[in-house]
Amino acid sequence: QVRLVESGGGSVQAGGSLRLSCTPSGFTYSYYCLGWFRQAPGKEREGVATLYRRASSAYYGDSVKGRFTISQNNANGTLYLQMNSLKSEDTAMYYCAARFGSCSWAWGSYPHWGQGTQVTVSS
Repeated sequence: QVRLVESGGGSVQAGGSLRLSCTPSGFTYSYYCLGWFRQAPGKEREGVATLYRRASSAYYGDSVKGRFTISQNNANGTLYLQMNSLKSEDTAMYYCAARFGSCSWAWGSYPHWGQGTQVTVSS
């Protein structure tokens, strides 16, 4: 079955960097949009970055443009999120998600989710 396993979260000071990884299995990921979403306590889940490899398209949320980069290893499908210039407002649980076909910011349209990895940025 579809499985997504995230890793790489942790605690960092503002201005620092982290790289998240998401290892997919159980599906032909090249036909899927893979994305990163996050949810902070008391806030709604929001899209961070998405990637649809078949269309060579990557999209970023306004709050992370220029600071975060989404990429994918073509050999094994591992999805990455390089996060630079981290801010305290980036503190959240980060989730990897997958849906068949093109990407969307509507998190409810993604049927497959990882367990999440916590990112904490201290100022």
